Formats: sequence, structure tokens, C-alpha cells
Amino acid sequence: MPDEKQAKSIDPATLEMLAKASEENISTVFDRADKLKACPIGADGSCCKNCAMGPCRVPPPKGKEETPKEKAARVGVCGATAETISARNFCRMIAAGSASHSDHGRRVVEAFKLMAEGKTKDFEIKDEQKLLKLALDMGVPIGERSNMEIALDIAKICEAEFGRQEGELYFIKNAPLKRQEIWRKLGVVPRGIDREVVELMHRTHTGVDQDYRNLMLQGVRAALADGWGGSMIATEIQDVMFGTPTPTLSEINLGVLKEDMVNVIIHGHEPALAEMLAVESENPEMVAYARSKGAAGINLAGMCCTANEILMRHGVPIAGNYLQQELAIITGAVDAMVVDVQCIMQGLLEVSRCFHTRLINTDNRAKITGAEYMPFDELHPKDSARAIIKAAIDNFPNRRDNVRIPHIKQSLIAGFSHETINYLLGGLFRASYRPLNDNIINGRIRGLAGVVGCNNARTTHDSAHVTMIKELLKNDVLVLSTGCAAMAAAKAGLMVPESAAKFCGPGLAEVCETVGIPPVLHLGSCVDNSRILIAATAVVKDGGLGDDISDLPAAGAAPEWMSEKAIAIGQYFVASGVYTVFGTTFPTMGSKEFTNHLFKDMEEMYGGKWDFQPDPVRAAQLMIAHIDKKRKALGIDKARERVLYDMAMRRELEG
Repeated sequence: MPDEKQAKSIDPATLEMLAKASEENISTVFDRADKLKACPIGADGSCCKNCAMGPCRVPPPKGKEETPKEKAARVGVCGATAETISARNFCRMIAAGSASHSDHGRRVVEAFKLMAEGKTKDFEIKDEQKLLKLALDMGVPIGERSNMEIALDIAKICEAEFGRQEGELYFIKNAPLKRQEIWRKLGVVPRGIDREVVELMHRTHTGVDQDYRNLMLQGVRAALADGWGGSMIATEIQDVMFGTPTPTLSEINLGVLKEDMVNVIIHGHEPALAEMLAVESENPEMVAYARSKGAAGINLAGMCCTANEILMRHGVPIAGNYLQQELAIITGAVDAMVVDVQCIMQGLLEVSRCFHTRLINTDNRAKITGAEYMPFDELHPKDSARAIIKAAIDNFPNRRDNVRIPHIKQSLIAGFSHETINYLLGGLFRASYRPLNDNIINGRIRGLAGVVGCNNARTTHDSAHVTMIKELLKNDVLVLSTGCAAMAAAKAGLMVPESAAKFCGPGLAEVCETVGIPPVLHLGSCVDNSRILIAATAVVKDGGLGDDISDLPAAGAAPEWMSEKAIAIGQYFVASGVYTVFGTTFPTMGSKEFTNHLFKDMEEMYGGKWDFQPDPVRAAQLMIAHIDKKRKALGIDKARERVLYDMAMRRELEG
């Protein structure tokens, strides 16, 4: 067994496919990470390339404390300091991440509006209750109006949220009142989603905002516009149109691929096409067509966050997370890989050329040179889905003799939306977070942790996620997870109820066994991190644990992050009052002052702050120390056993 620090992955299916890739001389992201070393100056945020006088590199001196003279000389051609350069780079990451999530949300709203206008018949309202709740939240009249009339009003309001020029985003009202007051006092409440992203890009242009504190005020506005705006809109509208997730049993890892079936993988982030593929892959006509080509049927599987979306609502199995996308093709059994936007490696094309796989991109915002383009028609989504499935079926007979699917997969339960957690804890007539709050107060659950984010080829695949989560569970911390982090936990067997007895401390194990839930709750894709914000707010509103998210014994982490979206997510969690630890690397280390602003000043401003720790056990211990600090502040640092009062004890109390 190799040293884990030197291994490429802790996942045996991944290691098996990497060995196959090596045998067949196929380059993967793991190989490229070995050959192409990361630029240390760029990694620390010390390189400015915002104008043609640069790029200007302003790294701090290595191995010694910087003198005042050295610091004064460490500026770009325009005179920009290391702090300004670092803050601009960080803010541009927030802008790109917020734009990505929010453009996802915009596309969902567009499809929702087409449905409400009756221009497409293939989508429908699947969660009427949530539609009506949104209507009440947004002030949309209900009365005797039809669902489609209500939906059209909601679509128009959501659409306007992107271009709003003044005022406050609607979903800001979903946050605890104290949190809203903090944001208003600091002047960081977002006006419109697009406006905040555009203004952030303007301010980071050369010669504009030259004060890192002022830059970060706008960085926070843009990040909040993501978490409490674009991402929350996406989650809410998707739930109305595709159904709010409920606990669903499924399987994960490359072993979900079938040697005798047409394998179609849907990869990316947007669920509209995936929804239609899930329906059409079971269409008897399409199944019969597959059989006519010699296949036993059609096997749809997901990859990355699209996988999370169709897993949560349809139980479609997951083939793998971010770093496994090339490896799925290397099995030789994927007849079509269908991609839309975000986290799609361009390396997929070269790998697919080594096999018979058809790489099909479907979104005009994300074309891949050399790949097949089959645009997703939102007016006729079923037709688009049928055409893609037919293309995969037609490709099945072209499989070569180099098929090898790892016989490795794991069961999991996903689908823990805020509404589901509410129901599971309180039942139909007493839906409530009260049992969760009570168990946090009595100490059976020490606290809550959100472990989210990507994979990163410069760390051992899945290792930091799983190691951190196991450390948290051992210390009675209930974990909420999304994205590729959730998939890592699922592959390690942490998303089935029986794992509680094996991995949790006695208090958390008792709660999980009583309620019948896994100790790691799968809340969906990276856009669905907004569900964590809503769940945290529900805990606050239920009482007994303070009056703001920053009062909760809770922490967040992204131990294997890699994308700009992760920075946007981290910043909206910090600004919402959450202590947030990142692993792998941190993109501001070239500026001590700016890093201190993120790691120290922000706690005074927002109650939450950033931290960096690449060792997952140490990072988990930092989170636990923060949770204990909050427990002490709440006066619940000593576990209290629940006492069931008999009548005599009650009389004594009343007396």
C-alpha cells in the first residue's frame, strides 16, 4: 500500500482506471498535474495581469521577514501594492464564481418562464406547495389564479433580480434578522445580481479601487448576490419545476456502468436536459431501439454536479466526481458523454478519441473544439433528449475490445433538502428543527459542519474530504455536504444510516440511529449550498442557539477546492457568519495584510472568517475548536442529559 500522501487517490476504482490509462498510454489530469507544476507566484495571488504593462509579479521574499524597504519596493509598474493586487485577484475569483452560479440560475428561470407561458409542454410544476410558498414570500397574489399564472409572476420577479439596479434582493429576507442588520450596517446588501458582479469587475480594473478593504466590501456584495441570490433562485425554481428532493437510495462510483447496456453519462451542472434524459432513457421506444442494436437497455449515469441533481430527484446513479470524468471514458464502456457547463475538462476530447465515446456538448455558452455539438432546445427538451440518446445507442455497436469496468460501487442515500430535514425531524404535523436544536443543546450533537467543494489533482483525490469528515463524525459533529465532497463521502460509505455506528461518536450515533439518517447528509449540487444557508437559518429561528448564524456551533470547509465558484461560496459563508477553512492552497498568501483582513478582520465585521489548513485532521480540529467556542458562548459547553419529568417532579416545579 503506497503512502497516502504520494497516492493519486484513495478510491480503488480511480486507481484501477489510472493503471489502465497507463497501460494504454493515455494522459489524464493526474499525469498533467505531475508534469506541469503550479506557478507559486500565481498561487499566492502575487501576479497582476490586469493590464498590458504587466504581468507584474510581486512575490514576498522567501524564508525571511520582509523589511519595510523591501515591502515598499514590492509594487507593480502602476504602483499597485501587493495588497491591492492580491485583493483584486481574489475579488475577480468571487466575480467569476458568482457569475457562474448565477448564470445557471438565470437559465433555470428562463426555462421556468417558458413553461409558465405555455411555450414548452415538457416541463411542469412538480412541487405546488413550494410554488405557493414562493408566491407568498414574493408578494405574488394567489386567490383563484392558476399555478401557471402564479409561476409567470414569480418568473418575472426572479428574472428582474438579475438586473435590479437598487433596493435589496428578495431572498435576503430569508436570513436571520440580526444577519440582515449586520449587512445593512456594513452596506453590503446586494442590489441586483448582475450589477454586483459587473461593479466588482469594474473596481478590479487597473487604476480603479486601490483599497483592499473597500474592494472586499464589493466582493462581499457579489458573493452574497450568489449565495442569497443566483444560487438560491436556482435551487428554489428547480425544486418547483423538477420536484423538491426526498431521501433516495442509489449507488455511486465507476462500477455503476454496465457492460451490456448503452451507457450515457450526463456531466456538468444544469438539470433541465438531465431531467429529460432521465425520462427518455426509460421510454419503451428508446429501450427497444437500444435492444435492436444488441444492448440490454439504456443506463444513464451522472458525473459531477449534474449527477447530484438527477440523483436527488430520480435516484440516477453517480459514476464519479470531478477527477473521475476522464476515467469513466477510459473504462471503454461510455457510449456518449453529454456535457453542458462548468467543471468539464477539455482533456475529455483527447481521451474520448482513444475510445469510441461520443463527446456531445449541448450548451452554446460552452462549446468544445472538436466535440459534437447537439444544442439543447428548451422549447422541445424531450426531442433534444431523444436525439442524444439515439446518438448514444447508434454508437453502442462501435465499442472496442478494451472495455474494463471496475467492479466497485457503494450504496448511498441522498435527497436531504431543507424541507426533508424538517419533516424527518418533526413529522408531518410537527415539522420542526426542534429535535436537532435539542440534541445540540444537550450535547449529543456537538455541532454542525458543511463540508463542500471540488477535487484538486494536486492533492490525493478524495483523501482530504473523507479524512476531515471522519474526524468530525468521531467528535459528534453532524456533516452536511454538497458537490464533489458529498460524492467522496458517499464512495467511502458515509452516506448510509448504518455508517453512524461505525464512524460517529456515541452522541451523534444515537441521534442518527433514532432518526434513521446517515451521519453525512447529501444536500445536492454546489448551487444547492444555498440549502445549507436555509437550514442554518431554520436552526436559528427554532431558538435556543442564539439569534444569528454566527452564534451557531457550526463551521464550513472546502478541503480539496479548485474552482472560482468555491471562493464565491466561501466568501458568502464567511459573510453569513460562518467560520470557513480551505485546504490545498490559499490564493492570497502573497499579501500578509490582505490575508489578515480575511482571517481576522472579517470575524469582527461578520462574525465569520476565513482560515487555511491543508492538513484535513488539523483543519477538522480547528472547526471543532470553533464549535466548542460557540458552545461555551451559548452556555451549552457542558453536555446535559435530558430528564423526563414525572408528575411529582412537575408538581414540585409548579410549586
